[in-house]
Amino acid sequence: MLQRYRLILGFFILGLIVSGVTAFPLLHELNLLSSWFGIDATRPISDYSGLAHWIAKVRAGLEVTYRDQPFIAYGTDWLAFGHIIIAMFFIGPWVRPRGNEWVLKVGIVACALVFPLALVCGPLRGIPFYWRLIDCSFGLLGAIPLLYCLRISKRIRQ
Repeated sequence: MLQRYRLILGFFILGLIVSGVTAFPLLHELNLLSSWFGIDATRPISDYSGLAHWIAKVRAGLEVTYRDQPFIAYGTDWLAFGHIIIAMFFIGPWVRPRGNEWVLKVGIVACALVFPLALVCGPLRGIPFYWRLIDCSFGLLGAIPLLYCLRISKRIRQ
C-alpha cells in the first residue's frame, strides 16, 4: 500500500515538475506544435480555425511579445519556478505519509480552485472556452491522485 501511495504521489510530483519546466521554452514549444498542425507562420491567422487558429494566435502573440517586450517572459519563468516549488512541498508526504495529510488537502483545494480561475479569468483574457476546459481538466486530473493518496494515508494511519 505504501509503495502504491509513493508511486502515485511520485507521478503527481513529476507531473508538476514537467508542467513547470515546459513553461520555460514556450515559443519553441509553440513553433513545434505549429509544425505538427501544419501551421505556416507566413499565412494570416484568419486562415485557420478551431485549435489551429488558437495555436497560430498564441504563437504570433509570443513572437511579438518576446521580440518587443521580452521581460514579459519572466512571468512564465516564475510560473515554472512556482510549479517546481509546489512539487517540493509534496516530497514531505511522499517520505512520511502520516502527519502530512495537510499537504494533500491543500493540493486538493488548489486543484478545485483551478475551475473558478479558468472559468472566471479565462473569458476576461479572451481564452476560448474549449481551452478553459482543458485547463480545468488539470485540476480534475490533479485531484484524483491526491484524493487517492489521502485515502491511502488514512488507512496507513489506522
